[in-house]
Order: sequence, then structure tokens, then C-alpha cells
Amino acid sequence: MPAYLARPDDDGRPRPAVIVLQEIFGVNTEVKRITDLVAGAGYVGLAINYYHRTHPDLNEPYTPEGYAAGFKVAGAVTKAGLRQDVAAAIDWLKGRDDVQHDHIATWGFCFGGTTAFVTATLPGLAGAISFYGTSIAAPMASGEPEALVDAAEVRCPLLLVYGGQDPSIPAEGIERTRAALTAAHKQFEIHVYPDQNHAFFRNSGAQLTGGANGGPPSDVADAWERVQAFLRRSFT
Repeated sequence: MPAYLARPDDDGRPRPAVIVLQEIFGVNTEVKRITDLVAGAGYVGLAINYYHRTHPDLNEPYTPEGYAAGFKVAGAVTKAGLRQDVAAAIDWLKGRDDVQHDHIATWGFCFGGTTAFVTATLPGLAGAISFYGTSIAAPMASGEPEALVDAAEVRCPLLLVYGGQDPSIPAEGIERTRAALTAAHKQFEIHVYPDQNHAFFRNSGAQLTGGANGGPPSDVADAWERVQAFLRRSFT
């Protein structure tokens, strides 16, 4: 399985690790930017390519046509395959001398956000972060049931982030997710940014430093702070 690895520029001492889970478009420049962002925050970042069985080189543009092509490829990706690939990534990271083996988390976006929820059922994860996971409360592209049917099997804390203006994830789906995780007595946090659409964190590098002229931080900066706080808690 192809993967992109980034780590802090330091002495190589063991660090916690974050597995970055791609959008539907493939392991592209944006996914690698996120992985580099993770490394810049002091973690080993590993972006895995779970299209490796059928389309290992997929790199579609952020257009309706690109989405359609990615969605078609994602239709061949099953929950079992996702769990197999993330489990392999966990094992690979645990085999590295520069990784703290009990400090591994995931962070996924869109399809990867769904993947973070699906694979939170695996052992060996300290936490899972999902940004606007479209099939947590809707059927998978493969036609399999929504990820939420496995809520009772989740093994680690969750951070779930959404945009309130996202037409692909209605408020009803977010509330069903909240209710299912609460009923299953899981540790989770849901945060909705009311003014944001789907994929609001994409291409967001310039917005990560907080508010301009001393004003409040942008939603992107706030989300990034939430991610870092969640990782610190998860790795404590």
C-alpha cells in the first residue's frame, strides 16, 4: 500500500503518530499538506492510500467530474478493506523506532472522515478525528450500511467536526450520530461550525494562525486548535 510519511525535523526520538485518511479524490497535494501539518505539530504523519487495490495513482481534481470519478472508485472500497488497511498502518507504525507505539490516532476528511469512524473499531488507536464524514449517517459508496451501525463497536475517543451549511450532511444525520454514540456510552465530541460548508479545512494553510488584527480566530484556526487539543488529551 503506497503511503506518504512526514515526521518532525528533530533528533528522531519516538513521537506519537497520526494516520491521515484521504478525501475521495486520492492522496494528492492537499492530503500531503495535512500530513506535513501534522509533522509540524510534533507528530509522525502517515497518509495511506486505500485505493491501492484498484487505483493506486488516483489524483482527481476538485471538480464535479473529479468527485464523480472518485466516488466511482470509492464504490469498490469496503469497510473490511478500510479496517485491513488502517490496521496495517498501525502495525507498520508500531514497528518504527521513532513512533510511540501506544500513541497512534487517525484524522480523516470527507470519505476519510467516514473511514476514521469505521476504523475507530480497531484496537491500537488512542483517538479518531473525523472532519465532515459523509457516510457516518448515510450509506457507504460501496452500498454498505452507514458507519453508524457500528457505533457500539467504537474503541477510542472521537472528535467529529462538521460545517453547518454542508448539504451532504444534514443536521438530522449529525443528531442521529450524537444520539447513537450517547446511547452506546462512547467518549466523543461533536462540533458544528454554523457558517461553514463541506471541506472548509481544505487549502486552509493561510487561515491556521488565528484571527487577524487581534480578532477572533477563524473557524479553520479554531478547528486546528481543537484537533491539537484532542490529540494532546488522547496521547496523555
